Amino acid sequence: MTLWFVFALMTVAAIFAVLLPLGRSGRAQNQGSEVAVYKDQLAEIERDLAAGLIAAPEAEAARVEISRRLLAAAGSEPVSEPTSSLKWRRAAAVLALAGLPLIAIGVYMPLGSPRLQDFPLAQRERGAGSGMALENLVVQVEQHLDKNPTDGRGWNVLAPVLVRLGRFDDAVRAYRNSLTYNGESSERRADLGEAIAAAAGGVVTAEAKTEFERARGLNADDPKANYFLGLAAEQDGRKDDAANIWRALLAKAPADAPWRPLVQTSLARVGGGGATMPALSDETIAASKDMNEGDRNAMVRGMVERLATRLKQNGDDVEGWLRLVRAYLVMGDRDRAMGASTDARQAVANDAARLRQLNEGLKTLGLDG
Repeated sequence: MTLWFVFALMTVAAIFAVLLPLGRSGRAQNQGSEVAVYKDQLAEIERDLAAGLIAAPEAEAARVEISRRLLAAAGSEPVSEPTSSLKWRRAAAVLALAGLPLIAIGVYMPLGSPRLQDFPLAQRERGAGSGMALENLVVQVEQHLDKNPTDGRGWNVLAPVLVRLGRFDDAVRAYRNSLTYNGESSERRADLGEAIAAAAGGVVTAEAKTEFERARGLNADDPKANYFLGLAAEQDGRKDDAANIWRALLAKAPADAPWRPLVQTSLARVGGGGATMPALSDETIAASKDMNEGDRNAMVRGMVERLATRLKQNGDDVEGWLRLVRAYLVMGDRDRAMGASTDARQAVANDAARLRQLNEGLKTLGLDG
């Protein structure tokens, strides 16, 4: 507001500086001209002659000399332009002083936004340009592929971008072309199945299932194919089959596999590890198989509480936070899961890398809010 007030004062001062002369009369300039002086002298000679203070010959000589000077002065002065009425000039000055701000406000109000916060130019260009840049890139690649439809590498690049843009039907076509011109691979078959399922709103259709089975036929350990085949079993109501598929997938998965939390959450959803058994570790699950339900629940809850206590003392363990949140979700305590996710974000807020890892893990657990 202070800056706008200063701008307003500067505008008013500039307007006054330009318009103030319009309000002045030109009388003072006329009073000091040579022509006016010589006219006064001629009038004074006539008064002196009438009063008998000067003789007629002297008066005539003086009159001739002053008239000569008057003519010379009149010829040397610039021709004055006709002056406008003082009243109209002042009216114009007042109208400009009041009208310019009103016109400016009238133009700004429908176009401007006085409450809009500052938006840095770099961020503006980045926000406006990133989406457009991706769209332009896709258009260029599509134009290239229209002219070179057998370019397998181009289809391979285009397909995942189309998935990202939500153009699933186009992505299916791109993956099919990638398979045609690049050859068979479990990854391409699994990607095609995923695109078909995405186009069906997340439902693993018979067509998508066929692609996942082909992918698993090429690579029995393909994680994407096995995950979606488990999802297909779950959607068909065969939860035990889904749990078996996902258990086998987790048993072979590396400890740092980025998709591991998603599979563990899915397994917990179908009750594959016991409805109250959070996926803390494979060792814990193995140790609890021979316990009765009550002992197993007590052991798991005790481990969850110990994990929560440890994380309060050392909050840098992102994997520990994700295990804790997952445990609460499996136990059906979503409020504590949300609280743990909030505590985790606060604990790693000063470490960008850990915070990014945490947010990605929470997103797989359905807590990306």
